[in-house]
Amino acid sequence: MKLSDLYIGQEERMSAQFSMEKVKAFANITGDFNPIHLDPVYAAQTIFKENIVHGFLVASLFSTILGTKMPGEGSIYVKQNMKFVKPVYIDDTVTAVVSITDINFEKQLVTLNTTCHNQDGVVVIEGDALVKKLDE
Repeated sequence: MKLSDLYIGQEERMSAQFSMEKVKAFANITGDFNPIHLDPVYAAQTIFKENIVHGFLVASLFSTILGTKMPGEGSIYVKQNMKFVKPVYIDDTVTAVVSITDINFEKQLVTLNTTCHNQDGVVVIEGDALVKKLDE
């Protein structure tokens, strides 16, 4: 998608379910073996009462949308602000929604609202992103 094809209000979504297998794979890749994610006995003693998914694993949905769908290939992350509002539990299904809020054609910059919500419609991550679109 070219920068000239984009418009304010344009939106893309994607959903993913986060199994314990995916959480373990993410832990192996990143080295984040915090027991809140992996140890059910430990997690049961916390405010969450069960294992939660790594926040950045959930937030990786934004990167997938930005790099492959909208703005798509040739997009480079400049900035991402996030607030982790609620936990994501093992086997939750999360939908990421990215929508364009501003386009600076001269500087090839696109500002986007970034939100994730779980299968119950509860917002789990909210924020905004800035990407540079390199194709024009």
